[in-house]
Amino acid sequence: MIVVSGAGIISAIGNNLEEFREALYHAQSGIRTVKYLDTTHREVLVGEVQLSNRELADRLGIPLRADLSRTVLLGAMALREAVQHAQLSKTDVQHTALVSGTTVANMDCIERAYDGNNPPQIYGDCGRTTEEMAALVGDFAFLSTCSTACSSAANAFILGANLIRSGAYTRVVVGGSECLSRFHFNGFRSLQIMDTRPCRPFDATRAGLNLGEGAAFFVLEREDVALKRGIEPLALLSGWGNTADAFHQTASSENGEGAYLAMEKALARAHLAPEQIDYVNAHGTGTLNNDASESTALKRIFGERIPPFSSTKSMTGHTTSVAGAVEMMVCLLALRNHFLPSNLNFEHAADDTLAPITQTQFGVPLHHVLCNSFGFGGNDTALILSEYKQEPRSTEEITKRPVFLKTVVRYADIAPEELPKLPPLVTRRLSGLLRRGLMTSLVALKRVGVEHPDAIIIGTADGCVVETANFLHSLYTDGEGCLSPTHFIQSTYNTLSSLISIHTKTHGYNSTYSHGKDSLKSALLDAMLQLQFGDISNALVGLHDEVNETAVVYFLDANATNALASISNIEDLDRICGYSSY
Repeated sequence: MIVVSGAGIISAIGNNLEEFREALYHAQSGIRTVKYLDTTHREVLVGEVQLSNRELADRLGIPLRADLSRTVLLGAMALREAVQHAQLSKTDVQHTALVSGTTVANMDCIERAYDGNNPPQIYGDCGRTTEEMAALVGDFAFLSTCSTACSSAANAFILGANLIRSGAYTRVVVGGSECLSRFHFNGFRSLQIMDTRPCRPFDATRAGLNLGEGAAFFVLEREDVALKRGIEPLALLSGWGNTADAFHQTASSENGEGAYLAMEKALARAHLAPEQIDYVNAHGTGTLNNDASESTALKRIFGERIPPFSSTKSMTGHTTSVAGAVEMMVCLLALRNHFLPSNLNFEHAADDTLAPITQTQFGVPLHHVLCNSFGFGGNDTALILSEYKQEPRSTEEITKRPVFLKTVVRYADIAPEELPKLPPLVTRRLSGLLRRGLMTSLVALKRVGVEHPDAIIIGTADGCVVETANFLHSLYTDGEGCLSPTHFIQSTYNTLSSLISIHTKTHGYNSTYSHGKDSLKSALLDAMLQLQFGDISNALVGLHDEVNETAVVYFLDANATNALASISNIEDLDRICGYSSY
């Protein structure tokens, strides 16, 4: 069993776990006018952490440098609290893995340094932020960075859980960090989905979201290891599920297919019936589309018995990449303290949404709670926490299946006549990376005769550099006025994995890793573990970067027929990575 043995958080409603709990108890909102973000739109409401970079650095006991991202500072604060809360020694940390989620990464530093002529390599580095925050806390044994937009931190739980299930590590810290930046602040403004008032998730008058920032981390540990250390587990991580909505790069499908399938998978993993869920922390952004779609998904999964639910983004703001971890912290505290957090600002019932909890409810027995986290591209993740009871329980029997590499396809080696004919309307909208990545993936699927892969997992060190550069340059030259949303939408690191799922109408597992030169290895590791456990039967794994126009796609499955190589452990992944020219 996988238990939570420690937790740490910093957000707009609290700089540590206790402050966060008190704010939830008293339904305190952290939505305020801009204080620290360097923007001309000072009147806009956001969920900012109420500490300056200088104050964060002082609390960490480190000098403040111009190239030290606020994402790192926030992350180090929450990560340090989680490690201390779990009573991990320096030696313990050295045997612990860390999987973090982020998308904006160090964009705040890039904005300050940008002069209109910066080379592509400096437009964002998710892995660097993970490495820098980790270095401030301890010498972790393994690092990886998940970047799937607003579900990034939630997806970190899945790789973390599988690393523990595999026996590679008995302890993994998971979560994420994200600061406000002018880049994504104005990106969301360009989408016209930011409310000028405090957000009102699920309300008939809802008009959009309030952006937020923060960091949250959980120490996940094998139950017997935690007990041997004398630690009383806080909760069980009992279920998880990730699927692709396969509908649109920014909008959710009308029937909430991705959200429904993610919740269904999480319930199956936890061996729970829908009626056993006592509370749902909804993704609930306050946008017209999301809240209606999520309400439909909740009706589909729970039928007539909708459990109490709320969106606590009405308190913290939408913390984007770290939302899954921040809201899992809400779930953890609700589970342990027997209360239901309120959905602030809800006043008017809507025809297209369900009605959430409007007042904090205390003394409520909770046994299983579910947390939804949805990202751009329809990357939908559901996680379940269950109360911990020390009692005899069956151990999960895992027979590791063999994994085989079936094909490797490089875009540079594809004959012109084999390239798929994409509709002109599609190709005109795609940057080089997206076009190469989609075509190479389609060729690989055709070669192996698979229409809908069970998993699409991408590794990318730099993401969509051209789109990121274009949006950043517009911000630099045109200011914070009316910016085009196209470049922002395609700047997220998981744009390609979502594009492939949308184009192939594939609803399976979908993830993206961005950790420098180890991006591909993280993607292959994720695929290998799920194949070994039998969670999936095959996986499309790609390495895609603007540098050298890298586009290499691997297809893995459990069938040995015509295999190029077998994969049985982490060490084999280095050999498999050698098939690329990266």
